[in-house]
Amino acid sequence: MNDLEVRQLRYFVAVAEELHFGRAAGRLGMAQPPLSRAIRDLERQLGVTLLERTTRQVRLTAAGQVLLRDARTALEAVTAAARRTWEAGSPSRRLRVALKADVDGGLLPQILDAYYADDAALPPELVLGGFGEQPQALRDGRADVGLLLCPFDDRGLDSEPLRTEPVLVALAAADPLAARTRLCLTDLAGRRLPGGSPASHGRPAGPHRAGPAPDRQPDLPGEHTPASGMAPPASNLAEIFSLVETGSVVFFAPASVVRRYPRSGIAYRPVSDLPDATLAVAWPQDARSPAVAAFVRAACTVAATVHPRAEPMLI
Repeated sequence: MNDLEVRQLRYFVAVAEELHFGRAAGRLGMAQPPLSRAIRDLERQLGVTLLERTTRQVRLTAAGQVLLRDARTALEAVTAAARRTWEAGSPSRRLRVALKADVDGGLLPQILDAYYADDAALPPELVLGGFGEQPQALRDGRADVGLLLCPFDDRGLDSEPLRTEPVLVALAAADPLAARTRLCLTDLAGRRLPGGSPASHGRPAGPHRAGPAPDRQPDLPGEHTPASGMAPPASNLAEIFSLVETGSVVFFAPASVVRRYPRSGIAYRPVSDLPDATLAVAWPQDARSPAVAAFVRAACTVAATVHPRAEPMLI
């Protein structure tokens, strides 16, 4: 079997993700016939059928599913190698820190202070992204280390937990539930989160469980929402909290985030059966950078000495 080329993997991943040759060709900036020929050539080279094609649809075979998983990993590694090589040879090397703005457990200033004191420190650059985007940034070389909310997609990553804190529900101050001092998930029946899921089900499972999905924040309301139905998309926490004030959505937020967003139109209430949020520091498993090690040391030291403040109860 001949070695696969990066070009072949890119072609296959585009088709496998789109499940449509025309859309994949458009995504790749090429005509459809040569793309179809390239996929047929790849199947002949591997000696397996990767895609089942009919006049109505394209579907992955079992072999195609395996190649899609491994091809994504391989392409991530190629992209990361190029980015990290460029960064290592840059005359102005930096430590790129991935995080979601305001989702750092309130620890980032202290971590940076401790990091600066280390002889191995490089100038830090914050790589800001949406909820759940940080693991991918670490895998594809856009970032060297990150602060992430658990759980997250930890393929190829190592991590250390830093801080665990309560998660509260943000409600419109006019919501009848705001009159209560403590809630449980069943009390939230009929209300929806900024990802569209019912609030009574708790935080969504997977890498976005502590907040909305990247680039696709709310679509929202449920039974306890205005008659207009759907809430407009929100791209950041400030916009999400504006939607909360209108009663369009409710939102689960770690206590450290709550402290940064005191608003007269929002009530924050503890939810007795909602799991706590854990912040972690994460880095690629193959990282050998002294600056990464210095940042991880600083993060763990700060987390061990800084204690969270009392649970906020804002009315």
